[in-house]
Amino acid sequence: MRPANPLSPRRAALAAAALLTLALAGCAPQDDGSGDSAASPSATGASTTASCEPASLATRTAGRLTVGTDNPAYDPWFSDNTPSNGKGYESAVAYAVAKQLGYPPDRVVWQKVPFNSAFAPGAKNFDFDINQVSVNAARSKAVDFSPGYYDVRQAVVARKGSKIATARSLADLKDAKLGAQVGTTSLDTITDTVKPTKQPAVFQRNDLAVAALKNGQVDGIVVDLPTAFYITGAEVTDAKVVGQFAATGGTPEQFGLVLDKGGALTSCVSRAVTALRSDGTLAALEKQWLSDAVDAPVLK
Repeated sequence: MRPANPLSPRRAALAAAALLTLALAGCAPQDDGSGDSAASPSATGASTTASCEPASLATRTAGRLTVGTDNPAYDPWFSDNTPSNGKGYESAVAYAVAKQLGYPPDRVVWQKVPFNSAFAPGAKNFDFDINQVSVNAARSKAVDFSPGYYDVRQAVVARKGSKIATARSLADLKDAKLGAQVGTTSLDTITDTVKPTKQPAVFQRNDLAVAALKNGQVDGIVVDLPTAFYITGAEVTDAKVVGQFAATGGTPEQFGLVLDKGGALTSCVSRAVTALRSDGTLAALEKQWLSDAVDAPVLK
């Protein structure tokens, strides 16, 4: 049936143009307001929930999520050197991220990755790595990072009979022989913050640093604070946490999940970490697995 009030050719053209504009607006990407400001700059992956579902994620093995960490894996970050048991803060965080992405525990595969290899340039054999890797600009040139899943504080551990056992300031550590694991911000803290007169001892792994502390080869070692409390409570029971170091600069040190540079998973993993911080999961896991640092004085 012919319309009662047909449009003139001009009005018909204007109406068609308006409909085209609306259609284009409906197809344009919208800002979801999430920002992802803490995610790695190259996080250009999925922007919708659907695109972060397992069927859409380009993981190393279809239907599985491969998580890397070092061997041995230390308490309190992992328990019994068994990352797959879900015990310890980082193991629990890894499984929480996996759950956010839609992977149940039986779909999570663990891969042994030496600490320094995790953030070295080159192809990765994991989807993300979790191993107390601090986010910094130099490492971000080679890999992507998620937003921080833990706010880090460094601390110094010494035997109770050590000359630095009663240290209360950075000046009290100046003449000490200190040690730390290679490639860590713990070692950076010694060289950049303490600036001791003696060359620091550098170890390939934390357990070697702990052995040196036990054997009296160093006056003290620098580690992150939860590890410091674990060492004094379970590994070197005649040692103490001498103190922790104040944060330097405007940005707090944080551990982040390590991902392939420019990889398709960065955005989805970053969103998962952000969600876990927002809903209180990270805080609850920290309370469950990591030691309270209230009694560690700040060394200035």
